[in-house]
Amino acid sequence: MGGLPLIPLLINFGGSVLGFLGTVTLIPAFKDHFIAAKLFGVDLNKSSKQPIPESQGVISGAVFLIILFCFIPVPFLSCFVEEQCKVFPHHEFVALIGSLLAICCMIFLGFADDVLNLRWRHKLLLPTMASLPLLMVYFTNFGNTTIVVPKPFRMLLGMHLDLGILYYVYMGMLAVFCTNAINILAGINGIEAGQSLVIAGSIIIFNIVELNGDYRDDHLFSLYFMMPFFFTTLGLLYHNWYPSKVFVGDTFCYFAGMTFAVVGIVGHFSKTMLLFFIPQVLNFLYSVPQLFHIIPCPRHRLPRLNADGDKLGMSYSKFKAKDLSELGAFILKLTETLRIVEVRRKLDEDEEYIECNNMTLINFVLKLIGPTHERMLTIILLLIQVMGSLAAFLIRYQLVRLFYDV
Repeated sequence: MGGLPLIPLLINFGGSVLGFLGTVTLIPAFKDHFIAAKLFGVDLNKSSKQPIPESQGVISGAVFLIILFCFIPVPFLSCFVEEQCKVFPHHEFVALIGSLLAICCMIFLGFADDVLNLRWRHKLLLPTMASLPLLMVYFTNFGNTTIVVPKPFRMLLGMHLDLGILYYVYMGMLAVFCTNAINILAGINGIEAGQSLVIAGSIIIFNIVELNGDYRDDHLFSLYFMMPFFFTTLGLLYHNWYPSKVFVGDTFCYFAGMTFAVVGIVGHFSKTMLLFFIPQVLNFLYSVPQLFHIIPCPRHRLPRLNADGDKLGMSYSKFKAKDLSELGAFILKLTETLRIVEVRRKLDEDEEYIECNNMTLINFVLKLIGPTHERMLTIILLLIQVMGSLAAFLIRYQLVRLFYDV
């Protein structure tokens, strides 16, 4: 994808801006169509119960795909000039098509989830299936499964280590994590699109910084995907910001996660990609006891509207003490001692009941700062996302020297 990098980037940027305008325009235009198809919900954190269209990520995803479908021939413009391109770069073309196929599959499966309301175990299978085209692209184009061993482990494992099939397992798990990590950090207006926008912006900055490095083509590839994603997500956030006029749905979470996985894997910076997910990793680790049902987990863990109808407070999971396993009781006691979970115990008709706050980053922030207006809560969480990106850049360009020769 070398030869004329500036022209494709400018064309991609122009298409991305049009994508923002298209997303902003199309979402309200299709509002009544989604409501007529019964794809709507009510905002549980608002006193108003008017129907709000759901699954609007399918619109931003469709606009994103249209932009990149039209963009397919652009990176190969130099190959139309014989003097500049003797051999057509089939590997780069296959990588572009395969990546679009993986994202397209994920948008389709995400929309199916929104319509059919699938169970959590199915949510793990969907990104696994959608990542198969991406893994095949990596196998046929690159096939490199060797990693550089960090300095502390080189005495034991040597300078390089071939992971073989485990490397593909890792990449498949990366796709599963990226899609579901955004999905479980949700529940308030603007948070899904907002966190994705910050991550996308961070990746764009990283790609631009690395354009002068040895892997320019990989970062150009990433930019071709990230710029349209950034602008279409910005258009979605415009309508999803408080007070939200639309809901993004699981479609957007899957679409965003797979897009990040695609650029991380094909662009060969999957470890750096995970660094931009620091808040999502913390949210996942905090949520593990409930996600794996060690501690009872309700279907919805979003914060609750206070009685005054103005601020959000923590939501709780309530269950009988006798229903808690020994492991669950130990984890609950440990988290209570560490003061990262609020636990209430009470007797009701000779039965001991336990209430603990739902284990999400959103509820943890509310535990620290108390009841907060929804708009301010979203802003605080997005600031945490920004700080996570700053930490990622610090690790990537400074602390990495402790582990690798750079």
